[in-house]
Amino acid sequence: MEILLRIGFRIAGIVLTIFLIAVINFTLVNAAPGDPAAVMAGQSGAADETFLKQIRAEYGLDKPWPVQLGTYLLKVAQFDLGYSFRQRQEVSDLILERLGPTLILTLSAFFLSLIGGVFFGALAGRRHGKWSDVAISMVALLLYATPVFWLGLMLVLVFSIQFEWLPAFGYVDIRASGFSAWNYALDVARHLILPAVTLSAIYMAVYTRLMRSSLIEVSQEDHVKTARAKGVAEGAILRRHMLRNAALPVVTMAGMQVGALIGGAVVVETVFSWPGLGRLTFDAVTQRDYPVLLGLFLVMSILVIAVNLLTDLIYRLVDPRIATQ
Repeated sequence: MEILLRIGFRIAGIVLTIFLIAVINFTLVNAAPGDPAAVMAGQSGAADETFLKQIRAEYGLDKPWPVQLGTYLLKVAQFDLGYSFRQRQEVSDLILERLGPTLILTLSAFFLSLIGGVFFGALAGRRHGKWSDVAISMVALLLYATPVFWLGLMLVLVFSIQFEWLPAFGYVDIRASGFSAWNYALDVARHLILPAVTLSAIYMAVYTRLMRSSLIEVSQEDHVKTARAKGVAEGAILRRHMLRNAALPVVTMAGMQVGALIGGAVVVETVFSWPGLGRLTFDAVTQRDYPVLLGLFLVMSILVIAVNLLTDLIYRLVDPRIATQ
């Protein structure tokens, strides 16, 4: 019964969070300067007052703000994210078309940065004070200080233009429609390498530094010293007593950085012409497509919540004490 109550409270918390996010997003978008009706009228080639009134009435823009908010929340509860007047398409359809590439990119970058950060941080912490520790720390600091868009352009310049090893832009090759399923997946993977490395680099640097300091701290704890005094091999001490404890702060930090990771996808997808939600967000901002922006903000918020739940599961795998609780 207690477990069911915990699950119920967790679900209620998630629903309340999504509700508050929807309200805040709607308020901020509507507070932005400019008249959506004027934008739509300008795109139609007619901006007289009569036409503006028709547009406001059609989209409910002539109603008071509380009524507009209530209508929007009711539609969201019915999984209706609205209609894009710019794309002439349902917002939900637009987002579903771009959701797959964004999930592939962000999840790849998430696990690449987490695994790479733990590995290189453990390597640096294990060899504390040696040249490899200094080298890893310097590279991590350099990656942390490097702008994402600049790193992406440099990777394109080196690996796509100079050596011609990897494709520079896009999601798949233009000939991909004739590929088999296996060749199609391989082509997507080749296109994914540069964007995923670019997006994960700064977070890998953060996790590397955090894992290094955490491992050095754990190595001085009593249970590690006791294991050494018993004659346990250093490799066994590292695997059984140090890595899991040292990785806990890294997993926590990774969960907190998910929002920034999805936000960084906007820049990376723009640089690499990756057809995901980030690119769609950039286009919606430049085109002032408010329904698409509202839908994107809501979906991205839900993605952040979902990845945080995934982080909680990883946390339980790393720390068995939480699982037993």
